Amino acid sequence: MKVKLAKTAGFCMGVRRAMELVLTEVNKKKGPLFTFGPLIHNNQVLDLLESKGVKPIDDLTGIDKGAIAIRAHGISPKKRQEIKETGLKVIDATCPKVAKVQALLRYHTKKGSTAVIVGNRGHAEVVGLLGYCKTPAYVIETVEDVNSLPDLERVVVVAQTTQNVKNFSKVAKAIKVRFPYAQVLNTICNATSNRQKEVRSFAGQVDATVVVGGFHSGNTCRLVQVSRESNTPTFHVETEKDLDRKMLSGMKVIGVTAGASTPNWMIKKVVSEIEGIRGKTEGAFYHWLKRLFKSLLANKIGVSFGAFCLSYATAILIERPTDMIFPSLAFLYIYAMHVLNRFLDRGASAYNDPERAFFLKKHRPFLIVSGIVAVASSVVISFIIGLKTFLALCGLSLIGLAYSLPLVPERIRHRYSYYKIKDIPGSRSLSESLAWVAIVAVIPILESDHIAWPAVFVSAMTVFTMSYVRSTLFDIFDVQGDLIVGIETLPISIGTRKTLIILKTVLVVDSLFLLASPLLGLVGRFSFILLIPVVTLSFCLVAYERRWIYPGSALEAMVEGNFVLAGLLALIWQGL
Repeated sequence: MKVKLAKTAGFCMGVRRAMELVLTEVNKKKGPLFTFGPLIHNNQVLDLLESKGVKPIDDLTGIDKGAIAIRAHGISPKKRQEIKETGLKVIDATCPKVAKVQALLRYHTKKGSTAVIVGNRGHAEVVGLLGYCKTPAYVIETVEDVNSLPDLERVVVVAQTTQNVKNFSKVAKAIKVRFPYAQVLNTICNATSNRQKEVRSFAGQVDATVVVGGFHSGNTCRLVQVSRESNTPTFHVETEKDLDRKMLSGMKVIGVTAGASTPNWMIKKVVSEIEGIRGKTEGAFYHWLKRLFKSLLANKIGVSFGAFCLSYATAILIERPTDMIFPSLAFLYIYAMHVLNRFLDRGASAYNDPERAFFLKKHRPFLIVSGIVAVASSVVISFIIGLKTFLALCGLSLIGLAYSLPLVPERIRHRYSYYKIKDIPGSRSLSESLAWVAIVAVIPILESDHIAWPAVFVSAMTVFTMSYVRSTLFDIFDVQGDLIVGIETLPISIGTRKTLIILKTVLVVDSLFLLASPLLGLVGRFSFILLIPVVTLSFCLVAYERRWIYPGSALEAMVEGNFVLAGLLALIWQGL
């Protein structure tokens, strides 16, 4: 089944910010953590937070220690003061868009205007907004409600940030008819309006739309409403278990979107489930081929073959004899380390990539055995090559396996912030990249009599650049899951935007080296050719940043394909 995934699906900025603030605090493990009311409207996320010790409360009685988070919907000034008086550490997770509406209401009502809020009576955001009004305020939902308003002299109109755009427009027009001098402020969040606009664009492009999100989530329910208004068959599901496979199996293309409080892992599960349904016109062979492709990515054959290809390419770059020995060594080592470390560190995969996590669980015995066989084979090959290679590979393998293992005795771990290499912020990408440099660029030259160090440096830098960008880009994809299990990657430590700037800088610097090195006589002209996969890798970065393609199997294959491209170009170059 073909899936058209909305670019706007999933956490909006406000919800993402709230989750990051709360998860960062809970991972510090400095005492109890509460949220004043449910943080967001998603039962699965709330269950997850509760499993990590985050408790939602509505009554402050008896709460005198720990921290408390103000939910994304915001609260009234009166409630905020009550929380402040408890002495608890306050984490303000109010969405900035909601905070802006709060400020507007306070400003205009202070000047004597009467506030009319277009929204859902009783919704947490609306209840909080009412608290900022210094004059009597009114909440209305439909055009018909306008007639129920009393005669007012000065009126300011705002919207609940997740309101239906078309409904607000109709209500605002009706208000202007009755109160010509009313000041209408469209405070609907851009994320909401863009999400609704994209759902409308599905009409005529898909056979049906699946909306993923809580049944009690206001913005999700409005997405369902907008989709149905565009005459598209629409299914509202909370999880993949709610999908009607029988109904969907008769279709060709399914559009998928999600509410602003729906996490990535839930969207991925639904998309994976839909893609697993055989579509109306989908042939059996194509369906099987698609499943095979996903399996190759899941069991790390793709990245391992990429290491094989890059090793072959670097041999030409440093003008070392090309053979299949060192590329095979790279394949085996990378495969073993990725597979075995996945089993030593399985926590985040359940959230980052549920489909892969299921694959690992289902094929656990085979993958563990194949990983051990790969390690043993690489050790045997290295021993045949020479003593230096053997010792280097053994040391590298031990370091690789130690990455996810505790290095501090359990009885004294509480004294240390980090007791595994993987606990050090940003260590995952850096460790992986240095391992790639060692196995692809350094180990193959250990037995050589004459080493061209400038060429080795250029090749090592290119290997580091490509592997570091690959690994860190995947860290960006995995921020939600890593936050949940407490892995502090570079994107979590400094933010996605700064991380992308670093990756772009690394790519530019390596490109300049590849351009300048042949001109300076450091390497041969193949350096110019190796620029191509570096440039295409940069395109993957841009494609993600501009949301041309959603993180998933297709984008992962694009990223891994750059390494295969390096090997293919090397093969073509050698044949010229």
